[in-house]
Amino acid sequence: MSKELKGKKVAILATDGFEQSELFEPLKALEKAGADVQVVSLKAGDIKGWDHKDWGKKIKVDAVLGDVSPEEFDALMLPGGVINPDRLRIEPKAVDFVLNFMESGKPVAAICHGPQTLIETGMVAGKKMTSWPSLKTDLLNAGAEWVDQEVVVDRGLVTSRKPDDIPAFNKKMIQLFAEGTAEAHPLAPQAEAEGPRVTH
Repeated sequence: MSKELKGKKVAILATDGFEQSELFEPLKALEKAGADVQVVSLKAGDIKGWDHKDWGKKIKVDAVLGDVSPEEFDALMLPGGVINPDRLRIEPKAVDFVLNFMESGKPVAAICHGPQTLIETGMVAGKKMTSWPSLKTDLLNAGAEWVDQEVVVDRGLVTSRKPDDIPAFNKKMIQLFAEGTAEAHPLAPQAEAEGPRVTH
């Protein structure tokens, strides 16, 4: 079993309404790769996922925003879901948390609607990205170059469109997180099952 991320600490920032598969499957892949993964949220206790057309399973929150610092983590992952990023992007603490990763050049992965929170940081201009199609205009207006590809990697940022892209997303995310900070890479764009922690 490969352990590319042994010694790496990864934050997954999410709140109620995250797309279930887009949190649980990357979480499972990150832990399998050896990462220490912490679910960070707006509140303590559990947060509830969204499973296609209804509420899904819950997951325990490991840390509350304000009680942890971005400096404690090596990388950040943002799952999608319509409700989840819509709540995060209006919370200054959540936007500041994400902004710190972007400014410091630490790798960030976002899937589906996850890039909505990235837009609020003002740091997507000039980035080659993808997302759920409804975010295309928002990303273009924020200065990003939007493309319709299953996974896109550009200077420390990996993005994907939807749950069907998760296998490709997970692979690129782990590669990027293993490589480390964006400063270590050239600036040219490089376009390219639930785990035991679930609570019922």
